[in-house]
Amino acid sequence: MSTTRPDPKRWLVLVAVMLAFLPVVLDMTILHVAVPTLTQALRASSTEVLWIIDIYPLLMAGLLVPMGTLADRIGNRKILLTGLVVFGFASVGAAFAQNAAMLIGARVLLALGGSMIMPCVLGIIRRTFEDPKERAIALGLWGTVGSAGAAIGPLVGGGLLEHFWWGSVFLINVPVMVVVISACFFLLPRVEKTTSGKWAIGQALLLIAGMISVVYGIKAGFGAKLPLVLALGIVAIGLCLLGAFARQQLRSKEPMLDLSLFSHPAIVAGMIMAIVATSSLAGVELTLAQELQYVLDKTPLQAGLFMIPIMAASAVGGPIAGFLSNQFGLRLVASSSLLLSAGALAMLGASDFHDPGFTVPALLALLGLTLSIGLTASSIAIMGSVEANKGGAAGSLEATGYELGTGLGITLFGVFISSVYARSMTLPADLPATLADDASRSIGDTYLVAQSLPEDQATALIDAGKAAFTATHSVLLSTAAGLIFCLSVLVFFMLAKYRGTTATAH
Repeated sequence: MSTTRPDPKRWLVLVAVMLAFLPVVLDMTILHVAVPTLTQALRASSTEVLWIIDIYPLLMAGLLVPMGTLADRIGNRKILLTGLVVFGFASVGAAFAQNAAMLIGARVLLALGGSMIMPCVLGIIRRTFEDPKERAIALGLWGTVGSAGAAIGPLVGGGLLEHFWWGSVFLINVPVMVVVISACFFLLPRVEKTTSGKWAIGQALLLIAGMISVVYGIKAGFGAKLPLVLALGIVAIGLCLLGAFARQQLRSKEPMLDLSLFSHPAIVAGMIMAIVATSSLAGVELTLAQELQYVLDKTPLQAGLFMIPIMAASAVGGPIAGFLSNQFGLRLVASSSLLLSAGALAMLGASDFHDPGFTVPALLALLGLTLSIGLTASSIAIMGSVEANKGGAAGSLEATGYELGTGLGITLFGVFISSVYARSMTLPADLPATLADDASRSIGDTYLVAQSLPEDQATALIDAGKAAFTATHSVLLSTAAGLIFCLSVLVFFMLAKYRGTTATAH
């Protein structure tokens, strides 16, 4: 049991790091709403659109653990402030990108900044809140800010796209960053306890190369962008690099990542929850944004308003998760919330979005609330299983789970959507054969092809695309429901022996 007196400014510190997390969340949700506008403005192909969205979580997946352990070595405050500055400059670059390639490059820099921010936020919370009940409340409030940012993101993005060019959805980050950097500079403690040892750049590069190779190989294989044999070869190389990294960690006197963290079932369960839940949520949100704008002909602002229930309900899920976990135990709260999420997704899959009534908004709110509770529960499980001096490393593992889930979710669900869409598409008989393949790749490509056709042909093609995407959307929601249901059962058993820790560094 810790005997250290609580930091009297701990709640102000929490405010500072929550503000730091806000722009990262805003960037991710604003982009989802802006995808249709981006596609048309930059004339981006479906592959380019996936890379614009996916390059961010792909690189984050490789960078988060090295940045988290670096923060444990030299201090969370330094890494956090550096990440915020990088994120701000990258936002400017993204806003004024002239083509898809430039936007992808700016997203690379956003990933670098984000990889510095995310593990530091969780690491600071873990170091600041030793009492497990206070920590559950703090993580719940942190989750609220993340969800509130997600709630504001689509609405702000839609409002901006009503009046300004697409780059404004990135430029909005700049004034936010000015406020956040100032708050963190003055509020975060300048003296921090750090772990001993050097930060081995060779180990970091090995981990980054391994993670990116595995994730890219999976993406390329499922996306049919590379021959299957070549994609499998890239995955195999990545696994070999990760194996070499793991062997280094076991033999090194100063390992970058303490692999004993994986001996905690709660940490493993928390990472699985983060990966599966975020992958499903990312796929559902991205698909919903396209359904609303491409199929239901809503403006970006109207789409943002339609998605408010899922985001607004998730904003209150964090504190509820902290309260319920203290009252009923993490195991029951985590598994029950995921089970309810699966039910909401299944019912949404059978709903008519053309006539939403009260049912669809209510189901979206239930989905947002329960998934938010589940994801906050994963944070409590992970951060409650480690000592304070390993908070950055544990936080980076959790954030890696989120980014892997987001990146792989968008990729796998994107490929899944393309496959189902192509099979569901009934092309007009008079459509030239040279355009048929392009038109059936995605609904965005359908609209691009329609722009080059006479009015009658264009209308027929768009109507066919809308029908195909509605069927695709239903299949995707049902599939996500099945994944979340399986996750709820798995988590129930994995958290059977969970007991949070109040231990401090030994």
